[in-house]
Amino acid sequence: MHEQRRHQRIRFGIQPPIKIGFAGESKTGTLENLSLSGLMVRTVLPLEVGKTFGCEFSVFGSTRIDVAAVTVSRIGDLFGARFQSGPISELLIKDAIDGALASGRASVVNMHQVEGRKVLRVAGGLNATLANDFDYSLNKIGIDELDLSGVTKVDLDGIGLCRLAVQAFGVTIGTLSDCFAEAWNSRGDAAEPITPIAQLLTRPAS
Repeated sequence: MHEQRRHQRIRFGIQPPIKIGFAGESKTGTLENLSLSGLMVRTVLPLEVGKTFGCEFSVFGSTRIDVAAVTVSRIGDLFGARFQSGPISELLIKDAIDGALASGRASVVNMHQVEGRKVLRVAGGLNATLANDFDYSLNKIGIDELDLSGVTKVDLDGIGLCRLAVQAFGVTIGTLSDCFAEAWNSRGDAAEPITPIAQLLTRPAS
């Protein structure tokens, strides 16, 4: 969630499948997140930190990407890896990331400061997959403003998260995209309770 990260990682509402080859074995896993520099993958293959493996994937209809990567971390069956990609592969990965964000099927969340105000920026899809990000930002960081100018798709859960931020935490909504403005104007100020996903977030102590 930090702005200074070299390449922002997108995460997916529905994880795309990924084919992985390592030590003479090949299995299908799931792509948990993706950036220009690397990925996080869930697989039953016993990848080894410091070792190279091959991966092949497509992100929601993008051109198929076939690239080598080096495992840099492991938590159970979840592996972080750094790409060993050339210019063509990097271009294909960038196109896949841009397409996924534009369609709202992937999201990026980061935090920055503007004139002393803590601003949470969301790009791509705004939905239930961001509940943990909102919970952490509202309860641990204490954000002042939401920047929703990059939102390309929003559902009722996403509206619920924003309503919680506004109603329970006093967060203001700054710049917003056309699609979010339309959804917010029709649902954001509604009188009914916030959606169930937002009710799961921790409320501030009264």
